[in-house]
Amino acid sequence: MTDQATTDEDLTDFLILRSLDEPITADELEAAGEQSGQALSELRDEDVAIRWVESEVMTDEDGRVTGTFCHYRAEGEDAIREHADRAGLPATRIDRRGAPLEGE
Repeated sequence: MTDQATTDEDLTDFLILRSLDEPITADELEAAGEQSGQALSELRDEDVAIRWVESEVMTDEDGRVTGTFCHYRAEGEDAIREHADRAGLPATRIDRRGAPLEGE
């Protein structure tokens, strides 16, 4: 839990791999996004510091969604796991975000 004094600088960047056992459609992905948003809202109402930054969608050769890479900022890994549980989303792997690579 956090209090009103928590600032964005207090949050840690996390990258989450969400691998799906079976591919899903774009409509199913949209529904999962709505569940995610609802879970985020609930957690913030409970004073848990967590914020979605962006997500990249992985697809197979037929365009079906096979998973996502998500970037969140949160007070800790427990907040990320609680969000995944409440949203009914897999959290195959959760890692802290390192410095971006430079190059072409």
